[in-house]
Amino acid sequence: METTLRGVGVSHGVAIGEVRHMGTAVLEPPAKQIPAQDAEREQGRARQAVEAVAADLIARGNLAGGEAQAVLEAQAMMAQDPELMSDVDRRIAVGSTAERAVYDALAAYRALLAGAGEYLAGRVADLDDVRNRIVARLLGVPMPGVPDSDEPYVLIARDLAPADTALLDPALVLGFVTEEGGPTSHSAILARALGVPAVVALPGAGELAEGTLIAVDGSTGEIFVEPSDEKRAQMERAAAERKAALSASSGPGATSDGHKVPLLANVGGPADVPAAVDAGAEGVGLFRTEFLFLDDSKQAPSEEKQVEAYRKVLEAFPEGRVVVRVLDAGADKPLDFLTPADEPNPALGVRGLRSLLDHPEVLRTQLSALSKAAQGLPVHLEVMAPMVADRTDAKAFADACRQAGLQAKFGAMVEIPSAALRARSILQEVEFLSLGTNDLAQYTFAADRQVGAVSRLQDPWQPALLDLVALSAEAAKAEGKSCGVCGEAASDPLLACVLTGLGVTSLSMGAASIPYVRATLAKYTLAQCERAAAAARASDTAEEARTAAQAVLSGE
Repeated sequence: METTLRGVGVSHGVAIGEVRHMGTAVLEPPAKQIPAQDAEREQGRARQAVEAVAADLIARGNLAGGEAQAVLEAQAMMAQDPELMSDVDRRIAVGSTAERAVYDALAAYRALLAGAGEYLAGRVADLDDVRNRIVARLLGVPMPGVPDSDEPYVLIARDLAPADTALLDPALVLGFVTEEGGPTSHSAILARALGVPAVVALPGAGELAEGTLIAVDGSTGEIFVEPSDEKRAQMERAAAERKAALSASSGPGATSDGHKVPLLANVGGPADVPAAVDAGAEGVGLFRTEFLFLDDSKQAPSEEKQVEAYRKVLEAFPEGRVVVRVLDAGADKPLDFLTPADEPNPALGVRGLRSLLDHPEVLRTQLSALSKAAQGLPVHLEVMAPMVADRTDAKAFADACRQAGLQAKFGAMVEIPSAALRARSILQEVEFLSLGTNDLAQYTFAADRQVGAVSRLQDPWQPALLDLVALSAEAAKAEGKSCGVCGEAASDPLLACVLTGLGVTSLSMGAASIPYVRATLAKYTLAQCERAAAAARASDTAEEARTAAQAVLSGE
């Protein structure tokens, strides 16, 4: 009998196939004592396993490229953490086996992360994957991971580690469903980059029996277990209609009555550019430069290296708009040379612009590199600061840009509620705003963007979040300036219409989402978008807001 489950849809599309479960996690190794004379040999085994796992993660990243590469390289750094290795050596010295020492040391590290504030707690799934890979290598058992199958399937997992998600084969993995995670978790972001339908935060997903036929709607978050022939036909029709609309849609983003809404791409570096160009991106709305800095947490990349990377992206969009976010370090992206190591809650500490203002030479070098990279290119360069809290922050950033001689527009990201509430004040110092809806939701609702248990508060349809978007857009309009959205909210086609109705002037998203958003926007007038936005804001819950907007746009 057909039953319906509902999680959080994070990657568009429909997948119909049989369930296959992720390989089981490594079992806890037995606690047994080793003779003192074996300690040095066990320490050597542990080091070899750690290095092998780190090398494997880096190799997977090189194969995957783009955002996945940066995520996996950060995971490799996690495995090679010197303090972690020292703890492993200490445990072996007092009698633990290599596998038990790794298991216990990472358990202690895990507990620290879980209690260290929202952002770092969100890295626990990545740390568990590192532990499982090292212990599996030491025990000589198969790595946990994607199942072997000759037939296409829908993958079910508690959560998907970046190392697995990055190398999913879309020809075999029709879609995936996880019990944990949220709309902005690593697995969700990578699923969108791959173009694989995905649903996260579905309690009980692991209880679906192997081989069960399910239908996954990555847009609505619905899972149909043992769908009827009628339901399958309905979903296949909807998928076909969506595909036809995509192929028929081209050109700049606009509503059906010609109101222009530039559709831009979020990129992490040059490797992401081809997909953005293929999708018809009108430029870059978020160039995440921190991935360049994560190659070496001990020191910043040279100005020459930065110039080379920035220029490759700028050259891809002649006459287009490229919005660069300066280094956003701290919280889940710590850098030894920049961010404090002992903050009790890094997500609420010295991160983003705050860390750059504490290290002006790092900001100065980056701004100088951007200036040199743009020289002689017919590109519209815009540079923005992350984690701007107020006008003082905005002024400090604009002053730094001017002192570096940067010929570009200066902007501020709205990720903190105070920035939305005082947007007009901030716009006295900068020329544009860009809403980072992922962090804005996290800070508005005190809900970690990586924790599935609070995913309902991370839903970008939350009316309170829409209110903050509206405040920012209204302030920008009053000042005659622009206000874009570069958070994951922009990748939802229906929500893109609502954001347009709220007054947002551009939308930036992962390249795979651009055709969906373009096709959906082209179906509605600006007035319809405005009515849908008003209906969504008048609601009390995210689900009611989505339903109300859908009703307006469908003419019900």
